[in-house]
Amino acid sequence: MANGSLEKWLHPDTEGENQPRNLSLIERLNVAKDVASALHYLHNQCETTILHCDIKPSNVLLDNEMVAHLGDFGLARLLLAADNSSETQSSTVGMMGTIGYVCPEYGMGGQASKEGDVYSFGVLLLEMFTGKRTTDIIFVEGLNLHSFVANALPERLLQIVDPNVVPSSSMTRDEETRNNNGEISSENQSQMNGNYVQSCLLSVLRIAVGCSMESPGDRLKMEVVTRELHRIKKAFLVGLQLD
Repeated sequence: MANGSLEKWLHPDTEGENQPRNLSLIERLNVAKDVASALHYLHNQCETTILHCDIKPSNVLLDNEMVAHLGDFGLARLLLAADNSSETQSSTVGMMGTIGYVCPEYGMGGQASKEGDVYSFGVLLLEMFTGKRTTDIIFVEGLNLHSFVANALPERLLQIVDPNVVPSSSMTRDEETRNNNGEISSENQSQMNGNYVQSCLLSVLRIAVGCSMESPGDRLKMEVVTRELHRIKKAFLVGLQLD
């Protein structure tokens, strides 16, 4: 893909050349929406359910238009309906996922499932909007990316999100003077835009936390996630336009 992997954009090699620019909030929303739509298709719209089993930033590829594509199906499974039963079973066994993104039940020998993919997607979202790897040095003594975010919301939202997606509210005195003409000042405009950004980030991170719950039964469904991400993006863009 023309723009490489999401991994490269979230965690560029500082010593390399031609480093990609930072992903904006809208670009991150679009990537999240694209990957969610891909998983919804695999889980709910294929004749036979397909489980990806290895969702992580390096397996999300960005094309020339920054549209995200879910790649690397080397660990993928088919979810087959058992004979004369409503139960389902995965088509293969063995290694499933990457440490940090793999759901807890897989580590205890659980079968591949939609819920396992949802968990990995939730961790992916957490990483996209906090900028922190699952292997960050702060994650010790039982702390992980899920609990790091869940414990911070909503009061400490701005302390945990990637600063690259939060616009700076600072401005010079000259800018303030030029806008002192009865219209909304740059400072007030920035504050209102910042409110929409915070509302958007809070909504996305709550979805991410809901997807990455420890218990499979507590996780969101990809159909719900896809619908909510569309709603969040629309509300954010409408809010900015109204201002």
